[in-house]
Amino acid sequence: MTSAAIYARVSSARQKKDETIASQTAALHAHADRLGLHVPDEWVFEDEGHSGATLVRPALERLRDLIAGVGIEVVLCYSPDRLARKFAYQALLLEEFTRAGTRVEFIKGPRGDTPEDQLLVQFQGMFAEYEKAQIMERYRRGKAHRAKAGSINVLGGAPFGYRYIRKSDHAGAGYEIVEHEAALVAELFRRYADEGASIAELARWLSDSGTPTRTGKHRWDRSVIWGMLRNPAYAGTAVFGKTMVVPESPGLNRVARLQDRCTPKASKTVERPREQWTQIPVPAIIDTDTFERVSHRLADNKRFATRNSKAPWLLQGLAACSICGYGYYRTSTRTTNKKIYYYRCLGSDDYRYEGGRVCANKPVRADYLDAVVWDHITAMLVDPQLIRAEINKRLEAAKTSDPTVAQRKRLDTALAKTQSGIASMIAAFGEQLITIDELRARMPELRARETNLRNQIQALDTRLADRDGYLALAADLEGFLAQLHRKAKASTVEERQRVLRLLVKDVLIGPEKITIRHRIPIRQRITNGTHTDGDTEPEGDHQPHCQVRWRRGQSPDVQRVPEPA
Repeated sequence: MTSAAIYARVSSARQKKDETIASQTAALHAHADRLGLHVPDEWVFEDEGHSGATLVRPALERLRDLIAGVGIEVVLCYSPDRLARKFAYQALLLEEFTRAGTRVEFIKGPRGDTPEDQLLVQFQGMFAEYEKAQIMERYRRGKAHRAKAGSINVLGGAPFGYRYIRKSDHAGAGYEIVEHEAALVAELFRRYADEGASIAELARWLSDSGTPTRTGKHRWDRSVIWGMLRNPAYAGTAVFGKTMVVPESPGLNRVARLQDRCTPKASKTVERPREQWTQIPVPAIIDTDTFERVSHRLADNKRFATRNSKAPWLLQGLAACSICGYGYYRTSTRTTNKKIYYYRCLGSDDYRYEGGRVCANKPVRADYLDAVVWDHITAMLVDPQLIRAEINKRLEAAKTSDPTVAQRKRLDTALAKTQSGIASMIAAFGEQLITIDELRARMPELRARETNLRNQIQALDTRLADRDGYLALAADLEGFLAQLHRKAKASTVEERQRVLRLLVKDVLIGPEKITIRHRIPIRQRITNGTHTDGDTEPEGDHQPHCQVRWRRGQSPDVQRVPEPA
């Protein structure tokens, strides 16, 4: 019996609450029974409350990994818009599954492989994308209209100091002042505007008072206080539409770089110009003059802050603590005649954690560490034996552990049997041993099996071609490193960053030693001044949890021996 997988999706929280995804799964199980397909329980993938306008969905990621690793003959989906809401994403997924030898079948959609059926799938994908854009535009215009009419329900929950009153048959939604919280808010603004208290002092004051935050926590973070001081609702004017999403790639974070993703996503949120904000009147807790004085002080703090530097630093996103696993950031201090920069562990900051610091690792002088790392890289560019030895080690491991060769032989044998069966059927029809109806009934299944096997063989060949990338790099290693070495001495900080991120996985800073772990580039190359992106293959012990920590599951006091440089 042929095995199949099921994929189902609902996008909204209401659909998740109503369990409409269960009806999809039940219909897909019934469809599998009619086709005689076996669906294991672990091969049922459901995305509840995830939009079809993105490919970053947990169940879809697991399904794609399963298809790439194991190989599935059939994936059942209710309709094309359940697979993706964008035509480009539908085409990408269908091509990826076909390349791996997997056929996708929809209940509400075409069920053949003819050009007409493929054209119909494409039309359905375009209609689904249009429907998604239409829903989003109606939703945006509806919220903007209600905001201009003074409706408060477009803002969601109320900030600290207010209580959200739901809409009723007699009145609309609104904010109601909570007296004991409003007194704290007024005192917060007074201390910051009149007494010159810092945000850290205000956070300690509220934490010591035992007052819970809006989310119920008893520890107040600096970012929460900063957001409250910037919120114009406390002066009587709430604002709708302060931010917008623009199609621009944001900067790399540490997790994205270690996972070899170019960007976390293809858009980022930026602040709108003030003239585009929609103001909604709400009850005021402080007067406008106090809010303006607080805003001026916040602007001055940002302007004159000693840490207000946009200059890049060499180990940005590369330095991490070998004790607690948190990343290192750059900070500075002043002496009588100069400014000194340090790399400091996030885990050693006392104010960040409720129980105090979680790491005792000390800061490191930035100029010293930058010089050590860059000298190590330039020395490696002169003598590339270290990289060549690593390439040879990976090639030897691939030859001894890769099962693709044996799998390729099994697929070749199965393909030969299928082709022999097709030839036998044609010969039997030529000798009038079977009728044309019998030939038409059995030939599509044989042709589909032949296509499936060819696609699986092509996927294995692609996997083997990745291994050949090591050989291509080994052949051109001297030329690759010589070009980098020529530019090493006269390079800027940004150019040195690109070189480090190409050759260095991360720099682990410990109490007694610095460990530099290398990454070997396979298809990410610099040739004649042009930059070509591709997949790289780092050593993968970094888990995608916290953006600044790569061993979040371990206790901070656990020692772990890092990999040798």
